[in-house]
Amino acid sequence: MSTRPSAPIVLEYSIADVFTDVALAGNPVAVVIDSIGLPTERMQAIAREFNLSETTFVQRRPVGVEQAEGVRVRIFTTQEELPFAGHPTLGTATVLKVNAPATEQGDTITLALNVGPVPVSFEDRVGDSAALFGEMTQRNPEFGAELDPAAVAHLIGLDLADLEPKLPPQVVSTGNAFAIVPLRSSEALARLNVKQREATEWLRARGARWFFVLGPTGEETPAFRARMQFNGGEDPATGSAAGCAISYLVARGVVASGERILLRQGVEINRSSDLFLSAKMSSAKVSDVRVAGSTILVAKGQLFLP
Repeated sequence: MSTRPSAPIVLEYSIADVFTDVALAGNPVAVVIDSIGLPTERMQAIAREFNLSETTFVQRRPVGVEQAEGVRVRIFTTQEELPFAGHPTLGTATVLKVNAPATEQGDTITLALNVGPVPVSFEDRVGDSAALFGEMTQRNPEFGAELDPAAVAHLIGLDLADLEPKLPPQVVSTGNAFAIVPLRSSEALARLNVKQREATEWLRARGARWFFVLGPTGEETPAFRARMQFNGGEDPATGSAAGCAISYLVARGVVASGERILLRQGVEINRSSDLFLSAKMSSAKVSDVRVAGSTILVAKGQLFLP
C-alpha cells in the first residue's frame, strides 16, 4: 500500500536591501519570518540555499517575553552562525516593523541576538520612498591589540605609505571583532587586495576575523568610504564593522563625540550603501554606538520544506 507524502512545512520569508533607499543596492538579507522549532542544521541549509551573505531566522515568543527580552533572532552566513551582524539586524527589525499590526508598532524594536539585546529605533518615513530609516545601538566597544602597520599593509595589498601614520590599525569589537585600518585617503581603496589565506590566520591569532579598511574622502558628505573583502567576495555594507570603526574614530578624536557621520561602502561592486554612524566619549570610554541607514523590502516568498 502506497502512502501519501507528508505535506511540506511552509515558511514565509522576505528579502530586504539594507543601507539603501532604492532597490537592488545596499546589502541584501533574507529574513525567515517564523522559524520556531526549526533545527540549527536546517537553518544553516536554508542560509546556503539563499546564498546571501546572511540569512536571519525569527523565533517568535509570547508578547510579554518579547516586550521584556526582545524578539529572538539568529543570524547565519552560508558557513556558520554569527553572534551579531549589522545589516541583518537592521534589515530584520525593518521586516518586523513592516509586518507588525498597527496596534503593535512602536518606535523601537529590540532583537534578542546571540550577543545580547540590540534595539533598533525608527524614524518617520520621508517623502514617497518605501524605505524605512532605522538606527541600531550596538554594544559598547572592546578595544584589542594595535597591529603592525607594515604587516597590515602587506596583507591588504597596499603600500605602507597608504596607511594613516597617526592612526595605527587596531582590533575593535562591538559584537564581532574587526581590524580597523585607517588610510590617508579613500583613493587607495581602489587598490585594496586582501591576501585572504595569509590574512585569516594572522588576524585570528590577534583576535580578529576581517580587515575593515576606510579612508576620508576630503568631502563633508560622505566623510569616509570603506571596503571589507572576505574569502570569496566583498561585503556591500558591514554594519558591525561600521560600529567598530566609529568607536575607533571617536576614541582617537578623529570624530567628535555624538557627531553623526556618513560612511559609504560597496561602491566598487556596484552596491552602494550609506551608513550613518555616531558614538559618544565620556570619562575616556566610548559608548552609545549607533549605526543607522535605510532599508527597503524587495521580495516576499515561501519556502516549502519536507
